[in-house]
Amino acid sequence: MCGIFGIYGCQGAARIAARGLYGLQHRGQESAGIASWDGRRLRVTKGMGLVSEVFADVDLDEMDGTAAIGHVRYSTSGDSDLRNAHPIVASTQHGEVALGHNGNLVNGHSLRESLERGGAIFNSTTDSEVILHLFARYGCGDPIEALVQSLLPLRGAFSLVVLLQGLLIGVRDPWGFRPLVLGDLDGAPVLASESCALDLLGAKFIREAEAGEVIIISDAGVQSLRPFPPSPKAPCIFEYVYFARPDSRIFGGVVFSARVAMGRRLAMEHPADVDAVVPIPDSGTPAAIGFCEVSGIPMVQGFVRNHYVGRTFIEPAQAMRDTEVRIKLNPMPSELSGKRVVLVDDSLVRGTTAKKIIRLVREAGAREVHLRLSSPPVVNSCVYGIDTPLRSELLAANLGLEDIRSFVEADSLGYLSAEGMAGAANGTLEGFCHACFGGPYPAGGEGPGMRQRGLFDKERR
Repeated sequence: MCGIFGIYGCQGAARIAARGLYGLQHRGQESAGIASWDGRRLRVTKGMGLVSEVFADVDLDEMDGTAAIGHVRYSTSGDSDLRNAHPIVASTQHGEVALGHNGNLVNGHSLRESLERGGAIFNSTTDSEVILHLFARYGCGDPIEALVQSLLPLRGAFSLVVLLQGLLIGVRDPWGFRPLVLGDLDGAPVLASESCALDLLGAKFIREAEAGEVIIISDAGVQSLRPFPPSPKAPCIFEYVYFARPDSRIFGGVVFSARVAMGRRLAMEHPADVDAVVPIPDSGTPAAIGFCEVSGIPMVQGFVRNHYVGRTFIEPAQAMRDTEVRIKLNPMPSELSGKRVVLVDDSLVRGTTAKKIIRLVREAGAREVHLRLSSPPVVNSCVYGIDTPLRSELLAANLGLEDIRSFVEADSLGYLSAEGMAGAANGTLEGFCHACFGGPYPAGGEGPGMRQRGLFDKERR
């Protein structure tokens, strides 16, 4: 997962891009970068760490220009390393180009092998670099046509922002896996992974990019191409479950509203005879609100969260996730002692974090601890850009319901049904990618994708 941002046609574009990335920090915490166009050449700055860390000592005013793209990275293909930080930049026969990518290419490894056999030299281990090599090799005089042709062989998830000869280009893959929105900041077009980045800037939300759309932004305005063959639309439902920020508008709906609706359906499908509903902050809070609405059970603040700690799901190593749990969440015995409680969270992946949280709640004096999850069991690994582990590491892929309950040490366990999840998002299962919850892989890659993850990312797996 990553967050991408672009702005065109205003002074101080790099500084605005940096502010926009603050609104997308939840999508990636490993590296951040910005590329700007000053009318003659690209200027790039990037580094490892949070947005506030990477740009703390950078004078963004020196990156003079009226167009810029930005990126925050969470590595799902390629090591967590500076050489893989985006935007990635190249000098080609079509001119200088900078690219920021959100998603995973399921055929990235095979394309890379083919390019390497043809003499291509790669500077990174990320699949995104494949796109630039394809672009550089296409022998068409029109750079837009060359870019479009470089996209046609790709399979998988790719929402892109591109700076090319002073143009800002946004791309959303034909399946629409990852979100991309178009906004306007005082006449300057803006592209972002989520609408919350527009809100931070005071920009107006215009619309979502359509699946399979290429948006070209220039002095002539905003133009649109649809070069891809028709494909079934498959936006990632895990964006609604966990990844997108709750105040964002994506996939035609508001994320917070969908999560509350998931909590309502969860309470109907798996009620609990308890004294209090306790959300696991912050991802479980909207669903807990919905659970309370239906059950009539009061919600209590069972934890105080340290907001100076990042999202544990996207820490790059399991050991870091485990350490972060106690740093991140402190239980409140005054609210938990002597009570039967139901913990509400969005999902259960490995189960190790849930086990630690349940133990903390018992240590705080709770008499019973029940667990309710506002999504179905995660049984498959994602190959389109969410860092779910391999199947051997997924709890629900290897244990039955009772064994999972025993593993996390809960008194009872309930998952929202797949149909309930999709219905809460105002859709049907067929309208979303839900491969991680047992559905089909819309763009293929179940086998090749697993091999790609292992070959591209050996150190992390």
